[in-house]
Amino acid sequence: MERIKLMEHQKNVLNQTKNFNRVAYYLDMGLGKTFVGSEKMYQFGLVTNLLICQKSKIKDWIEHFERYYPGVRIYDLTKKKELEEFITHDVAWANYHGGTVSIGIINYELAWRRKELKELSGFTLMLDESSLIQNESAKRSKFVLKMNPKNVILLSGTPTGGKYENLYSQLQLLGWDISKELYWKQYIETEWVEQDGFFRKDVIGYKNVDRLKQKLAAHGAIFMKTEEAGINLPKTNIIPIKLGTTKEYRQFMKKRVITIEGKELVGDTALTQRLYARMLCGQYNKDKLEAFKDLLESSDDRFVVFYNFTSELVELEAIANDLNRPFSLVNGSCKRLDEYEQYSNSIIFVQYQAGAMGLNLQKANKTIYFTLPQASELFEQSKKRTNRIGQERPCFYYYLLCNDSVEEDILSTLELRKDYTDELFKKYEKKKGFC
Repeated sequence: MERIKLMEHQKNVLNQTKNFNRVAYYLDMGLGKTFVGSEKMYQFGLVTNLLICQKSKIKDWIEHFERYYPGVRIYDLTKKKELEEFITHDVAWANYHGGTVSIGIINYELAWRRKELKELSGFTLMLDESSLIQNESAKRSKFVLKMNPKNVILLSGTPTGGKYENLYSQLQLLGWDISKELYWKQYIETEWVEQDGFFRKDVIGYKNVDRLKQKLAAHGAIFMKTEEAGINLPKTNIIPIKLGTTKEYRQFMKKRVITIEGKELVGDTALTQRLYARMLCGQYNKDKLEAFKDLLESSDDRFVVFYNFTSELVELEAIANDLNRPFSLVNGSCKRLDEYEQYSNSIIFVQYQAGAMGLNLQKANKTIYFTLPQASELFEQSKKRTNRIGQERPCFYYYLLCNDSVEEDILSTLELRKDYTDELFKKYEKKKGFC
């Protein structure tokens, strides 16, 4: 049996929480949350365990438990038959009579549809990337919060995305009995702002942060940055590659409509206008596609390439094929890593929503951002796919940016650890005189 060999900071984290049955490991990306979480589950020693994670991570978790915990029975709960076996055997029988330790693994999108899971009791619940339940009104969050676990393990590198107001669902799982109203009153700074004749409450900052972290620590939460773990990661280098906007982009921003490559793009709402503006800076910008090709031709090293839209991927894959570069793919419907693992000159195309969290890509040290995400959390997580424990080379991040465009506005927002929204896009339009 190959047992996990924990690093010193991982041992310290487990030791700090040895007396807690509800814990949160908010460890910086690359510090080994997977190892800490699985070992804590092992230490709890319950027969029945449920892990909820992203769909793209199910296979990784299965392989992890198979490698380090070979005596454990693992169920892929996305498969109906295995779900039935997990429920009928492990819960109804093994919990009362003893038996093989079992771990059921399922993704967030499917978990709330499996009503059988709500009947579980006396089990350990582990949430990988627990920030995904930050929206209390979402069905996934409501489902998780109504469950009845004996033990809870939360794992995240960015539990709040820089927004403490998004932590409330998680602290409920940790057993902190505080009302949402009181939580906001004590820790969140707000003000009323007027927009289009309506008033709404905006978050403008935070207060009593030290006290908040003390309270969280008292409820089993550990925050740890890479530098606090005594680990020095290689230097990072950000290289913006500035490109011009196209006449089509400028025309669209003025008229809200354009026909390009036989497709009519109509920006009749702020959402669609923002969407098409981003696409006109990406797949419809020949200069950017050429710059992308130039980058690939400049090095035979592995590249990680982040993209947003399926239509972008079509263009990017075509370039990779033209250059005879092997490539892998991670998106909502595919997770193929073979080429990335096997070939030193490979490219791995990663869609933000599917692969910005959780992937270990430190075999590469060069990352290309063909287009940017709008979510701060995805942006921060994406940078840690290569710059993490095991990386021995400096990391390079190439931002392909259209000058004087929405992309510059998105980047400046992301650098403030904020999400880019319709509201910010409208401000950008007014500033540039498009409204």
